[in-house]
Amino acid sequence: MKAERKALLPFAALSATYFAHIGLFNSYLPLWLKDLGLGLLTISVLSSMQAVTRLFAPYVWGWLSDHTGERVRFLRWGAAVALLCASLLWWPLSPTLLGVVLLVMFTHTSAMMPMSEAAMAHLVSLGGGFDAQRYGRVRLWGSLGFMVTVFAAGAWFETQGMQSFATWTVLSLLAVWVSTLLMPNLKEAQPVQAQSVRVWGVVQRPEIRWFFIAAFFHVLSHMGLYVFFSLYLDALGYSKTMIGVLWAVSVLVEIAWFFTQSRWLPRLPLTAWIVLSSATMAVRMGVTAVWADVLWLLLVAQALHALTFAAHHTACVALLSHHFPGRMRGRGQALYTVIAYGVTGVLGGFAGGLISERWGLQAVFVAMTVCAVAATAAGWRAWRLAHPAAVHGA
Repeated sequence: MKAERKALLPFAALSATYFAHIGLFNSYLPLWLKDLGLGLLTISVLSSMQAVTRLFAPYVWGWLSDHTGERVRFLRWGAAVALLCASLLWWPLSPTLLGVVLLVMFTHTSAMMPMSEAAMAHLVSLGGGFDAQRYGRVRLWGSLGFMVTVFAAGAWFETQGMQSFATWTVLSLLAVWVSTLLMPNLKEAQPVQAQSVRVWGVVQRPEIRWFFIAAFFHVLSHMGLYVFFSLYLDALGYSKTMIGVLWAVSVLVEIAWFFTQSRWLPRLPLTAWIVLSSATMAVRMGVTAVWADVLWLLLVAQALHALTFAAHHTACVALLSHHFPGRMRGRGQALYTVIAYGVTGVLGGFAGGLISERWGLQAVFVAMTVCAVAATAAGWRAWRLAHPAAVHGA
């Protein structure tokens, strides 16, 4: 047991530092760009650079890591290049050059979690099925890292302004790079030739196709949060400190879920958790769209993050680990990232920017509510295909 915990510690460190960086960068990048004097559409385009790289980078890195087994080496390379790119943010850049820097940086960071999840899934699946408890205990460190930086940076930016955003970014990516150096140089030795065609064979199964459709609409509904939530709250008059608090609330319940998820996940099939998570997301986005000016309701909506993100994420990772085993793990995780985070990020960022310019930021969250409803319907279809006997009996 101690040996297993020791093997997972470097993954906990990477999860903590990576999501600490994400908590800082994704939450406050739009506000930094606004502080630079850029318009709302430009902000949405630049904020969507991460999603653009998720259209191609995760699968390319996943393919390379599957065929070589060198996941950790690629993680170190990606962190080093991202750190070099972040140092360029200290310089005054035009929107075009800033877009290029972000594109290169995100190309090397957007695949880090899929490769790390694939490597960790190999460890937490040893000796049987996916171990939700061990996975949750590692993943909660990512949530802690996210919460610390989103709250601390919010308090700092409230008093000191956004000028130090680039410095925070460099320091966070330096921590990510150091954490990759602490990881064991794991390499999966299973030959890939016999499995090279099976990835698409798995995707062609109806229940898997509906799973990816449900994931697409579910994460698309989250894009209103990732890109526009901080701007929305700022427009409603919330302070940067309160914006950090609201982000932190969602992460606190996320941590609680990851710590206790082994109690709850066995009570429903994984596809049923996806349906429940998406239905809850529809409620969360609806409340955010209509009653964001009522603080206690917004706090309740943020607390639903335990289901809308944490439960959904674990259910997806477990399903991917089951359906894409062995040397297919990297490509399975990468395919999920491309479909659920790449395409949705580009679509959500650009469409959200157009919607917000024409109808206002509130309209973005109305659109996200519709996406969550679509995710619920697709998830229901995946559940019916995966468990026809249970659905028929119900």
